[in-house]
Amino acid sequence: MHTIKLLSYLLICSFILVGCSEDDNVTLDTLQANNKKPLGTSANDLLSEINFTSLSIEIVSVQGFEPTTTAIDGFKQFLQERLFKPDGITITQRTIPSSEKTPFTIEEITEIENNNRTLFNQTDAVTVFIYFADGSKEQDTEEKITLGSAYLNTSIVIYESTIRKLSSRPNAPLLSTIETATLNHEFSHLLGLVDIGSPKQTNHVDTDSQGHCNIASCLMSAAIEFGNGAMGLGDDIPKLDVQCIADLRANGGK
Repeated sequence: MHTIKLLSYLLICSFILVGCSEDDNVTLDTLQANNKKPLGTSANDLLSEINFTSLSIEIVSVQGFEPTTTAIDGFKQFLQERLFKPDGITITQRTIPSSEKTPFTIEEITEIENNNRTLFNQTDAVTVFIYFADGSKEQDTEEKITLGSAYLNTSIVIYESTIRKLSSRPNAPLLSTIETATLNHEFSHLLGLVDIGSPKQTNHVDTDSQGHCNIASCLMSAAIEFGNGAMGLGDDIPKLDVQCIADLRANGGK
């Protein structure tokens, strides 16, 4: 599991309806199993068109904690720039009532996914589930907060309540900027960055922070994730460094 933890500011579905007739041998448990694997194991499926020619993302938000339209637009643009999906990328959104469980453990987030995820990999569509939560992560402290977690091969939680509190502080980046950067960062973990499913092509792994890049300006940099570079973000969304992009291209991406 990889999380976004910060000292101050910032800086991470499926949409195929599955119907089985009485003659089908594929059970719901089997379908779910394909989306319940360790982080990074679906990197090539997400990046390339070899096994799946389309991507469907199911965003489920607690009512009142939906992401901004600007963030979703920026997130989709990021995906289009990095993934080979000739049949398209679809993002669908719906809301659900609060679970009233905050602060959350990852086990509780997984339970919420199990109870609300409706779409799983099928035929030529790979799927991702993203939950926008109305609370914080259980291990948050006054010094370190968590904005999002990529916790399985196609599963992400965004702690929208925490992001909104962060964006309300003086001189903070826009809400949509924090949301977009968080989505892009966490989805990049699903894509196998850094060296957790998309093997590194050069040695740019941060040895002090697993799954992150040692290039300070990169979207996957731990310096940004832990807040050292966050104060200077303004409203610019960090981009992947050329070395991270090289890793994705070597594993089937653009």
